[in-house]
Amino acid sequence: MTGKGRAPSYRLRYRRGPRLTLGLRARLLLIGVAGLSAGLALGGLLLLGALGWTLQRTVDAEAFQTADAVARLAAEDALPDPLPVAGGQLRVQVLDGQGRIRAASIDADRLVPMLRTDQLHAGQRQRLVVDGRRVGLTGPVRVVTVPAGSPTDPLTVLVAKSMTDVRHSLHVVRTLLLVGFPLLVAGLAVVAWRVVGATLRPVEALRRGAAEITDRAGPGRLPVPAARDEIQRLAVTLNDMLDRLSAARARQRAFVADAAHELRSPLTNMRTELEVARRLGDATDWPTVADDLLADTERLGRLVDDLLLLARLDEEPGRPGAPLRTVGPVELGELLRGVADRYPSRPLRLVPPSGPVWTEGDPAELRRVLVNLVENALRHARGEVLLAVTGPDPDGPVPGPRRAGPGERAYHVVTVTDDGPGIPAADRERVFERFTRLDDARARDDGGAGLGLAIVRELVRRAGGTVDLVDAAPGATAGAGPGLRVSVRLPALVDPEADDASA
Repeated sequence: MTGKGRAPSYRLRYRRGPRLTLGLRARLLLIGVAGLSAGLALGGLLLLGALGWTLQRTVDAEAFQTADAVARLAAEDALPDPLPVAGGQLRVQVLDGQGRIRAASIDADRLVPMLRTDQLHAGQRQRLVVDGRRVGLTGPVRVVTVPAGSPTDPLTVLVAKSMTDVRHSLHVVRTLLLVGFPLLVAGLAVVAWRVVGATLRPVEALRRGAAEITDRAGPGRLPVPAARDEIQRLAVTLNDMLDRLSAARARQRAFVADAAHELRSPLTNMRTELEVARRLGDATDWPTVADDLLADTERLGRLVDDLLLLARLDEEPGRPGAPLRTVGPVELGELLRGVADRYPSRPLRLVPPSGPVWTEGDPAELRRVLVNLVENALRHARGEVLLAVTGPDPDGPVPGPRRAGPGERAYHVVTVTDDGPGIPAADRERVFERFTRLDDARARDDGGAGLGLAIVRELVRRAGGTVDLVDAAPGATAGAGPGLRVSVRLPALVDPEADDASA
């Protein structure tokens, strides 16, 4: 009892022992042996059933053959006494209409019929199994009846055949099955164990190879079996996956290194300026220092925003935690005018479209695409930058009522053209990689971090379009440089306002 008068409660805790788990090899063997045993058992039952049915039919055929022969003798009124039979396992009786024995074989009872009166149906061919003691034989006896005689003197021929041989044959076969099947299953289990082990040996090699792969330099490789089977294809697929993971890890390391390098540059500038200002003391030109720090801060903020945007774009669509997108109809002409208004004093010329140009996407993302392209063009242009949008390109008809269906794709093309030095054809795909800048000697304050075009490609891809770099057409701009034209193809939509009016 406790101090308050209540008995303490004790709870018994049972610790579960370790669970017995079988390996893949043992499970495969267990399933195979169980299936084989079930199949052999079913086959044995079917064999015994078929053998018993066949032997029974043989006994019936022999008994009916003897009964028909005696019936023919009775029809000719030539019944001998005793009746001749072949073999010592047959008993024959001929009964008259009152159930009295008219004739019998030498071993048959001449006083007691082999069938009782209630078992005998005159004028019918019957098959029955009776106790052998009534007939004078051991075990069950098969009795068949055949009508004989004439209408005025009806007779019934009874032939009894012992089932001892049938039962003995079935017993021998059953014994052989009961002894032979376990031995057969055991032998096949041993063979299956070795075969499954040989089959799973490449899997074990893959496991050891995977266990040996560490984060060492260079991609890890798994051993590929020589046999062209499922395991060989699995090994090839796993090696491809390891290559992709290694490439992704390398890209991630390069991205982190480049990001750290780009972040360190403005931070170093800011620290240097502050240290110089502190060393100079009252002689420091604080407005100039503040302007420099503000420029570095803005550049640092732009770089952080670009890195966060790229991290967000790397999220798979539908992945838990992925940001939601605002997708809807976007009028490209209005979007281009809004971007052009941001640069009133720069050499940017807008070619207004002849009518509404509709696409579908995230307005903020499409605006970011245009801003990045325009700023990149203004940075390299010698004279002017041309911003334009054209109607559906020749890839397909204008879809309706909304997006084009399969085989009917149509696009609007937004072009940003400058008259700068251009980009060599060999480098036009590389510039879309992150932190890629062709002009390494360019001042960092004047240029970006090499993320603008990478962001453009990702955002255009999310909108269902493509972006390409080509040489500017002669006379496209007023400058003297070869120029560069960036073409952004976006899926075309019909005018929603016109569609609503027609409805």
